[in-house]
Amino acid sequence: MNTPDVQGVADQAQVVGRYKVIPLIQEGAGESFNTAVAESDVQESLGLPGTLVDDWHDKAIARLGQLLKERRGLRVFMDTCTKCGACTDKCHYFLGTHDPNNMPVARQDLIRSVYRRYFTWAGRWFPWLVGARKLDKNLLQQWYTYFHQCSECRRCTVFCPKGIDTSEVTMAGREVLASVGLGQQYSQEIITKVKSVGNNLGMKPRALADVLENLEEDILDETGIPVRLPLDEEGADMLVVTPSADFFAEPHVDGLIGYAKVLHQAGIHWTFSSEASEAANFGLFTGQHDHMREIALRIRHAAMGLGVNRIVIGECGHAWRVAYSFLDSLVGPMQFLSKEHPRAEHICEVTHQLLQQGIIQLDPTRNEGVIVTYHDSCNVARGSGMGNVANGQLTIPRELLKASVPGFVEMSKDTVGQTTFCCGGGGGLLTDDLMDIRIKGSLPRAQALQAVVNSDQVTHLVAICAICKTQLSSVLPHHNLVDVRVTSLHHLVGDALVLT
Repeated sequence: MNTPDVQGVADQAQVVGRYKVIPLIQEGAGESFNTAVAESDVQESLGLPGTLVDDWHDKAIARLGQLLKERRGLRVFMDTCTKCGACTDKCHYFLGTHDPNNMPVARQDLIRSVYRRYFTWAGRWFPWLVGARKLDKNLLQQWYTYFHQCSECRRCTVFCPKGIDTSEVTMAGREVLASVGLGQQYSQEIITKVKSVGNNLGMKPRALADVLENLEEDILDETGIPVRLPLDEEGADMLVVTPSADFFAEPHVDGLIGYAKVLHQAGIHWTFSSEASEAANFGLFTGQHDHMREIALRIRHAAMGLGVNRIVIGECGHAWRVAYSFLDSLVGPMQFLSKEHPRAEHICEVTHQLLQQGIIQLDPTRNEGVIVTYHDSCNVARGSGMGNVANGQLTIPRELLKASVPGFVEMSKDTVGQTTFCCGGGGGLLTDDLMDIRIKGSLPRAQALQAVVNSDQVTHLVAICAICKTQLSSVLPHHNLVDVRVTSLHHLVGDALVLT
């Protein structure tokens, strides 16, 4: 594993504003970072070719043509780039690797050049004038390499004067690759698990029930109060759907306990569902809309089967983006929900409402000595909203934190909010075989974090995304940030809660 120069990271952390300077490029620096191709049985279980098909070229071009028709935005993105350079230094993977193919414009051009060759008049007749290229195996390999060095975070889109969404281009590239037999093992295997069992971990209902029972005992031992974590309770008012990491792993499980404490204190009758115990939807990462819809339908079926009138999503970035931006179009209007709660809600907005209404109380002195900074997860900050206020996805989590801890510090303004840097592990990159690129991609976030650790002695980094929490816990030690604790927002909320 190539570990970054941690002293260099610490030095650069003091000059986070220098991100605006484009680093010196290193051609091919990212070529060695490749993720495993999906095994044949995994691909075939999803209705896709098990290996690279013989006529891969024709099928790839045909599938790209279909996507250009189905996704009108994709064709617009192919036609509107003027290569102005606004996005060149906005990608965390480019900043970490210096590979020019990780510039958003160059990554897009891996497809754009093929689009021009096969789908434009100028590219057919004068390819050398418009940068058009034929799709060959070398270019196909570049697609596979560099479309899996994009976390679909959409930071570059914030700075693009044309509004080109690189994540849509990445999803299209991955979808074409999977259609000819080159899916990614990590994401495709997770999709097979959630379709067959109901969650990304392959955790069966009995195991899930055991986990929840054990957590109830832990909470009782800690607080002396019987806080329940109910499963499959028909007639409950609220269905909570959360990332499966919340059920078993630190720091996620502390957030799960926080949800339970808040809902207990509020007197809300709620439940988990063994049919839809997973909020995450990796169909968003692979670009395969039919898989994304099938995964989303579990939530509708579970909610209707249990008779709930509210759906609440736990701390998961892309789960919330799918719920907020796509759920109604994926599964149809959910008329069975109550008029007061007609759409899926985020656990943060639920907790925030309860706090504003005085139904729960938070005492920040219960988190004595905690100084927090907040990492805006990409799919929350740039792909959704929250509550009934503009930019609620940015303000609501911060208001909850400020009410829960004695000290809150913001990182540099060009690294938070809608310009937040990705953790470096999103978009289907949270796999061990991509650890090197994950470390390099996390460099900008580590630099910004190091700055507030030095200036304000920050002790905790909070995120409301399971992938961010897992990624940052794994990579921060590689940047010499071993003393910062990565945790869930509802961990600190739960510890601050006045529980009766």
